[in-house]
Amino acid sequence: MILKVCGITNQPDADAAIAAGATAIGFNFYPKSPRYLAPEAAARISTPGALRVGVFVNEPAPRIAAIAGVAALNVAQLHGDETPAQYPAAIAVWKAARVSPDFDFSQLDSCPADALLLDGPAAELYGGAGLSFDWNLARGARHRIIVAGGLDASNVARAIGLAHPWGVDSCSRIESSPGKKDHLKMTDFLHAAKAALGA
Repeated sequence: MILKVCGITNQPDADAAIAAGATAIGFNFYPKSPRYLAPEAAARISTPGALRVGVFVNEPAPRIAAIAGVAALNVAQLHGDETPAQYPAAIAVWKAARVSPDFDFSQLDSCPADALLLDGPAAELYGGAGLSFDWNLARGARHRIIVAGGLDASNVARAIGLAHPWGVDSCSRIESSPGKKDHLKMTDFLHAAKAALGA
């Protein structure tokens, strides 16, 4: 299972996440995000044993490929309005979708992404707003699912129990400020997720 910590901006946070059991580390390459990190800075952050995931919003595929090369990414996580024809070809893709109460999973049945990252409602914001959604809705998906949006140690076990996801992802709820992780909250989140999985 994927245990992802997103919005990593520095080596100490990455080290603490991996020590606590993270299997994926997310770097945000959306320039308008308070967690934005230059590709060269991400390249300098070591993440031994963890997938390196880049968050993108409406970037052209050649630009994603270039950043993936610089930052040694394993996965491109797409949060914009990208169509399958705009997916980068040489890297795994996780497509993000914001789940509202009337969300129709059938519109994603033909999505060629390796996984769907389901996030809470975020109005006009890209990349999530730290809000959760009804995790029961995730059962309607035919893809591998990563649950995101408003997760922390207090609710990740319930999210896993209801959604039966392939992965979970947390960012803002385990921070002390945007781009700076609270190591205790982050560790508690990862330990709670592992306990819920019996790992």
